[in-house]
This record gives sequence, C-alpha cells and structure tokens, in this order.
Amino acid sequence: MRLILATLTAAGLAFSAPALAQAGATVGMQVTDTNGGAVGTVKAIQGGNLLIKTDKHEALLPQKSFTVSNGKLLFGMTQAQLDAQIEHSLSAANAAIAAGASVKGTGGTQVGTIDSVADGKAVITLEDGKKIAVPTEGLRGNPGGTVTIGYSADQLAALVKGDSGGSSASE
Repeated sequence: MRLILATLTAAGLAFSAPALAQAGATVGMQVTDTNGGAVGTVKAIQGGNLLIKTDKHEALLPQKSFTVSNGKLLFGMTQAQLDAQIEHSLSAANAAIAAGASVKGTGGTQVGTIDSVADGKAVITLEDGKKIAVPTEGLRGNPGGTVTIGYSADQLAALVKGDSGGSSASE
C-alpha cells in the first residue's frame, strides 16, 4: 500500500481533490467524486492517510486529498480513474522487479541485486555473494527502478545461513 501512496502522491493526485480537509473522516465513510458518483469506502485511518477500498483495489491516500461534505468525503477522481491510476502504479512497480534491480532492505540499506525473476520468485545475490530466492509478492518495486524487501541484510544472511540447500525465503 505504501507504494500506491507514494506513486499517487508523486503523480500529483493528492492535490486533485477539492479544498483541503484535515478532520472529519471516519472508518466506513463513503467516498464520492465531485459529481456524487461512488468512489469507495474508508477502510482505515492511518496517521494522515486514509485506506480507501474501491470496487477493485485498496489505496492509502493522504487525507488532504479529500473534502468532507454532507457526511461523505469528496475526491477529485472517479472510481474508474482511481482504479486505472492504481493499476498503472502497480504495473510500474511490478516492472521494477527485474534482473539487475538493486534491492534495499528495511531501513533503506542495500542488500543485493536481483539476478533473475521466474515462476513467481526472484533470485537475489546478496552483498556477500550468496543467493536467496524469494516470492515476488514479498518485494516492492519503487520509482527509479529499485526494489524493497521487508528484511534487513542481517535477517537475509540468517535465512541463507539457516538453509543448507537452495536458499529460499517465504515472507
């Protein structure tokens, strides 16, 4: 979800909604476009962001992208436009998970490079030269072609060390 937030904010969508609304959003609140068309529902509030569920996706968006009006949240995109933008962002993120991509761990530390991607797994050569295969759904593509994994370099090293046969990590 963080990827969607970062990509949508970078695309300027955080500012495509009507006037700024800092308070008043609640879980379960309906989100509509400026013409009253359904966009989705607020699933959660996470700090200054709202987790919005459309008909197809969930997206974490800045609260400042919404305006409270008549018990609903107004958003500057239709449901179809938001779904299309999310799909575009996901496609771009998935494209970043490719051979040669730099992999960063928790905290942004370089942990390795992707050697290959096939059958839902990515083989990563760690900084010490050892290799580990991880499910691609455990990776997140980022703008600029880097990839993030939810492990630190030490955690990945421990996974490789603990696996005497072909290394593999599952989430």
